[in-house]
Amino acid sequence: MSVPSGLGRKSASVSVLAVLLGLLVAVVLYSVTIGRYDLSVRDVGYILIDNVHPLIVPYWDPVQEVVVEQVRLPRIMAAVIIGFGLSMSGAALQGLFRNPLVDPGIIGVTSGAGFGGTLAILLGWQGYALLTLAFLFGIGSVFLVKLLSTVRGRTSMLTLVLAGVVISAFFSAAISIAKLLADPFQKLPAITYWLMGSIASTNYLDVLLLAVAVVPSAIAIYLLRFQINILSLGEEKARALGTKVVLVQWIILLASALISAGVVATSGIIGWVGLVVPHIARALVGADHRRLLPVAGVIGAIYLLLVDDLARTVTTAEIPLGIITALIGVPVFAVILRRQIG
Repeated sequence: MSVPSGLGRKSASVSVLAVLLGLLVAVVLYSVTIGRYDLSVRDVGYILIDNVHPLIVPYWDPVQEVVVEQVRLPRIMAAVIIGFGLSMSGAALQGLFRNPLVDPGIIGVTSGAGFGGTLAILLGWQGYALLTLAFLFGIGSVFLVKLLSTVRGRTSMLTLVLAGVVISAFFSAAISIAKLLADPFQKLPAITYWLMGSIASTNYLDVLLLAVAVVPSAIAIYLLRFQINILSLGEEKARALGTKVVLVQWIILLASALISAGVVATSGIIGWVGLVVPHIARALVGADHRRLLPVAGVIGAIYLLLVDDLARTVTTAEIPLGIITALIGVPVFAVILRRQIG
């Protein structure tokens, strides 16, 4: 008896997702053991269990406990959340714009949030003030893009992209001006390093802020998976099928803006994840967003976690994440582009 093709694809995608989730768990366990203080999975397990059920005689060094609980776990959780969120928003935006070259930065949020953080550092603000200003500028930029691209109550996808390019260029120029005005001995290096993207100093409060920005937004995007499939056919067909095009566009844009603004506010600019990862996921499970979105999210989590492992172990001085994601993303994307053109 033959299996219907749709059912076969669904079972195959479930298998792919199960394998990826198992791989994610394995990478998390691997990531928590590597670094300057080498630990085994058994050591990590006992350290974590000790918080729930204290052991009679802990055999590990107190420094190892601090390394596991206060240094490695927060950044591992942050890498998973960031990779998952950026990849899901990238896949959703590529479906919304019907363009595989789109990423979350296309709507101006990344540059806007980057300028907000830069301005905060220039003013001498740190901590919550920096997070708040970066987040507000990121969210504000998407409203500017929407305002510029809306003509007579309607928004063209082409106009939206062009408005995003304009806003991104404006905030990039503003960042350059801020760098020019910054103190070259203290504030300029801080701005430069922050813009490169890093989760080295991530704590549990940063993880919580990331989760608040990313998790609800990712859920909203996934709930619209059917509408994204319809919108990928074109706006006219979507309207004919009864889809509330403007509402769906707004929700996806706002959810993507929240994800990008939350990531930039807590970790700086981490590019190329939302552009490259959806292509890998699409090659595995196809273009149906019911399967594509969760698979892209899990692949993004694995990818960024491995990138962070590389960033903190390849040299004695930690490499910013944004540099590594660009070094990996550019050639991978070039290969994808060549295959599509060919």
